[in-house]
Amino acid sequence: MTATPATPVGGGQVAAIDCGTNTVKLLITGPAGEQVREMRMVRLGEGVDRTGRLAPAALARTFMALEEYAALIAAHDVRRVRFCATSASRDAENAAEFVAGVRARLGCEPEVVSGEEEASLAFGGAVAALAGAPEPLVVMDVGGGRTELIAGTATPVPTPTAAHSMDIGSVRLTERHLLSDPATPAEQAALLADVDAALDACPVDPAGAATLVGVAGTVTTLAAGVLGLTEYDRDALHRARLATDDVVALVERLAAMPVAERRHLPWLHPGRADVIVAGGLIVTRVLERAGAAELVVSECDILDGIAASMLPGLPGLPGLPG
Repeated sequence: MTATPATPVGGGQVAAIDCGTNTVKLLITGPAGEQVREMRMVRLGEGVDRTGRLAPAALARTFMALEEYAALIAAHDVRRVRFCATSASRDAENAAEFVAGVRARLGCEPEVVSGEEEASLAFGGAVAALAGAPEPLVVMDVGGGRTELIAGTATPVPTPTAAHSMDIGSVRLTERHLLSDPATPAEQAALLADVDAALDACPVDPAGAATLVGVAGTVTTLAAGVLGLTEYDRDALHRARLATDDVVALVERLAAMPVAERRHLPWLHPGRADVIVAGGLIVTRVLERAGAAELVVSECDILDGIAASMLPGLPGLPGLPG
């Protein structure tokens, strides 16, 4: 995904970077709301669940993306950079190598945020643009290594009241369970057993949501499929309302396809083709637990929350504590 940058304005911009298990994403924004959004599929967490270490090839892919981001940051009037690293870099034995590489390329100290802070940032980003949605809200953020459920309210400012980060994610569960292509019913059942165990232990009950909100790549990819898009369209995806039955039906179709066939779907990034079924199964299980008739999609996510923590008064995003 690449957004065409608007012309920077005076007053300085901030750069927010979210480095997760599967993607590294950049948002450059400022007081007037101009934005540059970039995403690279780097699969930093490749093999971490099995080896406990960040693979050399995964680090190389990630560092290459960060060098591209460093050039973009240098080309804009950026006064502050905040780099938040999530599950893969928290879990790895060689996290220090990752931290040093980030520091060398971006000149900032990466923050390996806790699951709870990650959830709070994601909630603030997701719901600030959903004024008027029935409350309480529960935000579901399905990542490559972990999944967060965050409950709270959107008015007068986004306020999470409970959050929990679970050790289930699209990359982690694909590597753990979905070894056939396409995955067998037994493999899918084993994956769902892991999801059910995590949800059983989760203190945030999705059934308590008046509005269930989905953010991040797994959800927006499924939304693009349900809507029948032929290419990424942020405006079409943001605030889309997806019927649960449609999401379940799409995940069932994807699960029946081999990876090579999924890679030819126009709305599915090839880098997600091998992990979208695991992510989709997590999403459908949360929808079932919630008893929700629909899922509301937010294209604003943890990146927007990170930016808001640096820039109080950012249009559409109240300032969050840094």
